[in-house]
Amino acid sequence: MNERQPVRRPGGRSARVGAEVHQAVTDLINERGYGNFTVGEVAARAGVADSSIYRRWGNLETLLTDVALTRLNAKSPMPDTGSLSGDLHTYAATVAREITGPDGLAVVRLAVALASNGQQGVQPRDDLLAERSRQLQSMLDRARERGEPAPDAFEVLDHVMAPMYIRVLFGMGLTPEYVAGLVDRML
Repeated sequence: MNERQPVRRPGGRSARVGAEVHQAVTDLINERGYGNFTVGEVAARAGVADSSIYRRWGNLETLLTDVALTRLNAKSPMPDTGSLSGDLHTYAATVAREITGPDGLAVVRLAVALASNGQQGVQPRDDLLAERSRQLQSMLDRARERGEPAPDAFEVLDHVMAPMYIRVLFGMGLTPEYVAGLVDRML
């Protein structure tokens, strides 16, 4: 008799459960802050058994790390407007929308809290910086290939991305004009 292995469907129940658990974590962080809820509370909010969370993530810290990486490490297509200025304005506006969206502040706070919580939390921060740097580098390399002068990725992180994240963390808000001004001043 030939035993069949279960077929994993990327859009199936597993993906739904993962999305529901991630949303439950994000909601609890929004409501209570980092460190103020348990796996049991996440499971109840997501409508799953605790054992499902432990089986998939092992513990709360691993789950929190996964939420931070998934939400902050979105790999959206890089803009290609034909100019570095256009690309950077579009990219900065996209990041601003991500971090000011309904779950943006909670996820940014989660990443900051995890980074101050030992090596396991430092990895999401390093992964986020690596992904943002990779995204920026591809945009900057494309500009150089067109013959445009381009800053290095860390200049963009320091002069455009960092001020946006700081303003969001301190509740100062981001306007499209402010974000555009950051890019204009850096260029």
